Amino acid sequence: MALRTQFQNSSEIGVFVKLTNSYCLVPVAECEAFYSVFEGELSDFIKVVHTTIGGCRVVGTLCAGNKNGLVVPNSTTDKELQHLRNTLPDSVKITRVEERLSALGNVVACNDYVALVHPDIDRETEEVLADTLGVEVFRQTLADQVLVGSYSVLTNQGGMMHPK
Repeated sequence: MALRTQFQNSSEIGVFVKLTNSYCLVPVAECEAFYSVFEGELSDFIKVVHTTIGGCRVVGTLCAGNKNGLVVPNSTTDKELQHLRNTLPDSVKITRVEERLSALGNVVACNDYVALVHPDIDRETEEVLADTLGVEVFRQTLADQVLVGSYSVLTNQGGMMHPK
């Protein structure tokens, strides 16, 4: 099933939402119609969590995750990190990472088995992604673009990439 929704007049849902097979992160804001779409369709199957990351609502842009884990940037506050730990399923490992390329959703594309990452991501971040998400990590560009998370999306069944 596919549904249409907008977040505060923006159709760029992936900027604001992180959806995996075990949880869905949505931004905190006064937007009940937006939340009701996710909670109405997903709450019987996975946990829908209202959160911010580093005080920002662009949750999908700032984190990388799959059913095994969630990696958030260093800008994530202790309070936000604790909220995520308290509300996400116990099976989801959560790690905060110090990374210059802090918009992790733009520089990481992953499923439950592999992660494609920006070629310049720190080695330590690469190791954190492998450990937290339980994936094999590949440094990659797509169509000469380094923002692999912006130019692709992966599921366990396949992926969609930039057409080049």
